Amino acid sequence: MATASPRHLVDDIINTGQQQQEEQHQQEFLASLETIVLTIFLSIIIIMTAFGNLLVMVALCKDRHLRKKKTNYFIVSLAFADLLVALVVMPFAAIELTTGHWWYGEIFCLIRTSLDVQLTTASILHLCCIALDRYYAICCQPLVYRHKMTPVRVAMMLSGCWLIPIFISFLPIMQSWNTIGIEDIIEERITLAGGSNDTNCVFMVNRPYALICSAVAFYVPLALMVLAYQRIYVTAMTHVRQIEILQRAGSAPVTGTAPVLTARSSTSSEPLEHYRLRTTTASSSSEAPMTNSRMRIETKAAKTLAIIMGCFCLCWAPFFITNVVDPFINYSAPWQLWTAWLWLGYINSGLNPFLYAFLNRAFRRAFLVILCCGDERYVRQGSYSYVQNHRACSAGSVNGTSMALRLSFLPNRSYSDNGRTILANEQESQDSLATL
Repeated sequence: MATASPRHLVDDIINTGQQQQEEQHQQEFLASLETIVLTIFLSIIIIMTAFGNLLVMVALCKDRHLRKKKTNYFIVSLAFADLLVALVVMPFAAIELTTGHWWYGEIFCLIRTSLDVQLTTASILHLCCIALDRYYAICCQPLVYRHKMTPVRVAMMLSGCWLIPIFISFLPIMQSWNTIGIEDIIEERITLAGGSNDTNCVFMVNRPYALICSAVAFYVPLALMVLAYQRIYVTAMTHVRQIEILQRAGSAPVTGTAPVLTARSSTSSEPLEHYRLRTTTASSSSEAPMTNSRMRIETKAAKTLAIIMGCFCLCWAPFFITNVVDPFINYSAPWQLWTAWLWLGYINSGLNPFLYAFLNRAFRRAFLVILCCGDERYVRQGSYSYVQNHRACSAGSVNGTSMALRLSFLPNRSYSDNGRTILANEQESQDSLATL
């Protein structure tokens, strides 16, 4: 029986060793490439989130017209919370994800985790307050809005957005209430990770904490936002139908002059058209164009609300669903899934400036002034537009419907001092429809 010579055996061993080294080098190269790509991707997310939210804050500080609107204080406070998420929370999470280790000790692990829960919850609560502010501005009478959204109440709502998260972040986490009953599972998870409390920042929660935290940080705000935006959409569509009725009533030829309500298309992000009151003689309009216009308005309004709610649910629902389910399935959700859902929630902090500020024409104008270093063209355009809107506020859209429509239902159908008084009362809340 033939046997391999010692020389052939040595060659086989050498070839096998070379193949293993090549495979090892290839794996190391792929791992390094994966780390580089992941680092670049996470850095882009952090930079864009910080830049967008910082731009919103600078715009409010530089533009005095933006500071006059109550809704904008919610938006800038939201931007500040999201900016802190980008500067305080996301960088440490990115370092831990790319290196595979926690380098800052057990105490700072608890602080970082508390800040994570605090700031992300504050961001979500701000979204809820913005929805409620828009609900009062659009669905209520102007005097009711002024009574509900006083400066003191706005300050209280903003304070609640920052103080309520403390009771589900720093207080229970620093006291280790979230680990009661699952200490053995946490120790086992740290051991499997191949480290200690100083090198692995493991955050796990028991069932009571998971339910309470998820309800306060996501499910209750989600329910309020759904109810508010549903009522906003219904009210907006009711106004559109009322305007259509007035247009039909004024479509028959008449003699003399009479106030007729006509629609002017808007190039802004609002799906509700802006309306103006004009005095005209006989006017005629067919039902088909009005129906098509109403369909376009309804479609755009539905799309805008769908984008706002869709982005919020898409970013945070996976995380909070997993957060509630995982304690009841013996913590079997893989860490990769947790990481993906967590960063998807972080991305929401980068989307908020685009959804709540960049779609607002006043903010966009302020952004152009800032980014173009105070270019005179944008300064003059912004000042002129504001003056024109202020002077012609009776022609603008207020609280989701035109002032002409609101005044047309007055008993004496007068457009004199009474109308101007109501216009002055409603002017405060008209920008709450910036993205609606």
